[in-house]
Amino acid sequence: MEMDSIEPPYRHGGPLGGARFKVQPEDFIVEELLGFEPSGEGEHCLVWVEKRDLDSNAAGARLADALGLRRRLVSHCGLKDRQAVTRQWFSLHMPGQPSPEPAALESEGLRVLQITRNTRKLRRGIHFGNRFTIRLREPSFDLAAAEQRWQKIVLDGVPNLFGSQRFGHEGRNVEKALAMFRGEFTPGDRLLRGLLLSSVRSHLFNAVVAERMERGIWDHALPGEVYGFPDNGTLLLISNQRGDEPQRFAEGKVELTAPLWGSGELHSADEVHALEQEVAARFPELTAGLEAAGLRQERRVMRLRPLNPALISLPDADLQFSFDLPRGTYATTVLRELAELLTVAAQSRDE
Repeated sequence: MEMDSIEPPYRHGGPLGGARFKVQPEDFIVEELLGFEPSGEGEHCLVWVEKRDLDSNAAGARLADALGLRRRLVSHCGLKDRQAVTRQWFSLHMPGQPSPEPAALESEGLRVLQITRNTRKLRRGIHFGNRFTIRLREPSFDLAAAEQRWQKIVLDGVPNLFGSQRFGHEGRNVEKALAMFRGEFTPGDRLLRGLLLSSVRSHLFNAVVAERMERGIWDHALPGEVYGFPDNGTLLLISNQRGDEPQRFAEGKVELTAPLWGSGELHSADEVHALEQEVAARFPELTAGLEAAGLRQERRVMRLRPLNPALISLPDADLQFSFDLPRGTYATTVLRELAELLTVAAQSRDE
């Protein structure tokens, strides 16, 4: 059984060429879209920060240490890239305490942009999404080709794949999870265990999407589909469908979904159910491991469309792409359809 992350076919014919990616942190800017306004009062202090070359967990630890708080009293909505400039919210549980001054929280690579209050803490995954501004340097293709491909990506979307980040260093998370299921490896903490389980689910999801793309039915509604709304993850289970879902799918109002594996029956039926069971049967140890871990059947939409898209030409023929994505999706999933992303590590291997 292949343990590497699944690499499905390309929707738009493969990359146009190569481009240098994340040469500097400023080449990859991420701004968290909270999706709601903080209440302005409450026992949770909300801090809007800009981080440079700093991951979310490290930033949260710095905020806690700066105020002498236990680190578990600091929370955030999700992990952001380290090699980037990112703006995101943190909540500090400070009942009965005044909000700190920005200078008390700032450190190298960490700047405070705003401080307010809220009645509830921030929890993982409650934000709406993220806004990306990405610079591709020295592309081997011209602006006209980029504009044409970008228009196709915006209109038709791309497969909503889990990116390589999900599979750990050298893509070995699924291999480690299999060793965990066999009792050959015990994770050091719950966080690592959760990451490994998520990698397995992501692997199986990508496998179903790849199979549907290979068969040419990735964007064709079949009998037994479960539909979902791309902006919030809400599902239209078969028992709740009203019959016009294929038309709404054709209009881009809902999307097809694939399983995030767990115990219990698949939500799909008929042809879709048979296809998903066929793919899952190729990975019996992985599906059994997820079921034994207590995860339940869930689903995720299969198509990703960038929102509020923009493309501009920069000096030296560099290209800048801006777009919004729902939470839990990957900018690299969009960009893989346009360019081979040459990171510093990849460039070093090639030299």
